Amino acid sequence: MSNSILTPNTYAAQPYWEGPTVMDDRQMIPHPILTESRQLAPNQILITYDQPTDLASATTISNYWIRSNMTKPTGIADVGMGEALTRANAIRPEMGMITPTDNSRMRFIMRFRVNATMGVLYVVLPCFVNLEGRTGYMGENWGPFSRNMFIGM
Repeated sequence: MSNSILTPNTYAAQPYWEGPTVMDDRQMIPHPILTESRQLAPNQILITYDQPTDLASATTISNYWIRSNMTKPTGIADVGMGEALTRANAIRPEMGMITPTDNSRMRFIMRFRVNATMGVLYVVLPCFVNLEGRTGYMGENWGPFSRNMFIGM
């Protein structure tokens, strides 16, 4: 008779979709997640992360994309719904800038040279933003619970 004990963590009795998940290297590196994006003014968006960020990566405007539900992005958007995120279609410095709102390293304002289009759905998509004191994260900074969408006003 075996002395092995089945613990509640044993996956044998669970359906396959409740088993361990596969994670790639990007998910293994701790990183901040965008919790909210909110339009403050026609050309300003407040973004908030869940943890203090590395200021250099968080304030690099080319680490951000804004997707719109329009076929051809206009205004503050740089990608449409069907486009992949690439370095070539990231927000460029001539389009706007991002600055901290306070010393928390978690809240930032994006300011654009043009206004958001009223009634258009926008999605803020940050990538490559590191935690405070760290470097090297090369993935997305949003998750399933990120409130990163807003309607232009």
